[in-house]
Amino acid sequence: MKVLIIMGSASDEKIMQESVNWLTWFGIEQEMVVASAHRNPDKVRDLMVNAEKNGFGVVIAAAGMAAALPGVCAAYTQLPVLGVPLEGGLQGGIDALYSIVQMPAGLPVGTLAVGKAGAKNAAVLAARILALSNKNIAEKLIEFKNNEYKI
Repeated sequence: MKVLIIMGSASDEKIMQESVNWLTWFGIEQEMVVASAHRNPDKVRDLMVNAEKNGFGVVIAAAGMAAALPGVCAAYTQLPVLGVPLEGGLQGGIDALYSIVQMPAGLPVGTLAVGKAGAKNAAVLAARILALSNKNIAEKLIEFKNNEYKI
């Protein structure tokens, strides 16, 4: 299974490249797409309703400021959605963090740290989810742990 990385703006790619790097280390195929919940809502909906049939098993959604993207993604798919808050509005990305973590009951988004640490941890969490049904990824997680959680 693959991981879909969706971000609200092309300017987010610098941070989300960390997810790509870490997923690649785990041997997990991924695709990175720019689609904003506000500017391209139809594109986001199309990506999410077709994600599972297109071979994706986890979605990593990154956004700053109002950060609606992870929640919108979660509304359109049954796949696990991992939200990465990004800086861009209030200092330290606190606005994005609050937007992603405050989802209504029944519509969860697994929320990670703001910025690069969150992008890296989203990749690790995606690997842990996919390892439940993939022995190769599970073995890479053991290697990762034995390497003191470094790639």
